[in-house]
Amino acid sequence: MFNLFDDRPVAGKASTVIQVPDDKLFNFIGHELLTNYPRWSPEVRELEKLTDSPLGLGTLCRQVRVDQGNRSESTFKIAIFEPNKQICFNGVSNPFRCDYALESKSQGSTQITFTFELLSLELHMRPFEKLIRIAVQDGAERTVRNIKRLIEFNTI
Repeated sequence: MFNLFDDRPVAGKASTVIQVPDDKLFNFIGHELLTNYPRWSPEVRELEKLTDSPLGLGTLCRQVRVDQGNRSESTFKIAIFEPNKQICFNGVSNPFRCDYALESKSQGSTQITFTFELLSLELHMRPFEKLIRIAVQDGAERTVRNIKRLIEFNTI
């Protein structure tokens, strides 16, 4: 039926090409994360930086999300911050990873690949793993669509 001891991450991955150069896209999702993350992920209701240093590698943030009516609070740390290439943050309080990888394409466009992983599921969630996988994949696709819409249609 289902394996209660399966530790494979629940992952969603989506990619699209955005008609902006990689530096502009990285500025939007990296340097301006605190402003723009709630815009492309409207489930984020609160977002605050917990460290005093400038946003970058090692920055800790706290977020409050409301996903399908369920409120959750988590802390994450920026694990990779490579300008114009990649930003990745890992959950500190919850086991998750968000990764935004950029690849410069021709004529000033950039491919963004977003991967979200729930690194483990609590035992009581295991029976719903298939539904969670579908929701995570839908969320990944929605994320890249929202970023593309926001940045290409100059609503930034």
